[in-house]
Amino acid sequence: MSWQNPDDSTVTRILSEAKTVAVYGCSSKEDRTSHKIAALLIQQGYRVYPVHPTAKTILGQQVYPDLASIPEHVDIVNLFRRAEFTPEVARQAVAIAAGSLWLQLGIINIESWKIATDAGMDCIMDRCIAVEYQRLIR
Repeated sequence: MSWQNPDDSTVTRILSEAKTVAVYGCSSKEDRTSHKIAALLIQQGYRVYPVHPTAKTILGQQVYPDLASIPEHVDIVNLFRRAEFTPEVARQAVAIAAGSLWLQLGIINIESWKIATDAGMDCIMDRCIAVEYQRLIR
């Protein structure tokens, strides 16, 4: 099965209209990419919900153990997990009716793409949300 990312106009719309981003796999370690990207998203005005199984707060934000625990609608699920773990997160994203699923640079999983797109969600894979934000929005 082949897949493709949405075109630039769709990605621009996703990033422009989004207010909330769940950063799934967000690390409390400041040197980790997920931590840096969560910080950048907060700087740009997004409400960021870190998702991590054990951390309590990251970047001053309450951390949630899973997507279902987040108390409001999630526009983008930005995913920092190895590819083989992404289908379960894609199912969680569909279950909460998230707006889109975003697998970070280097992460591709066709099953996750199919789960998201079959549910009517946009799915972006193998792209860095920070790079795309700076390229398309800034």
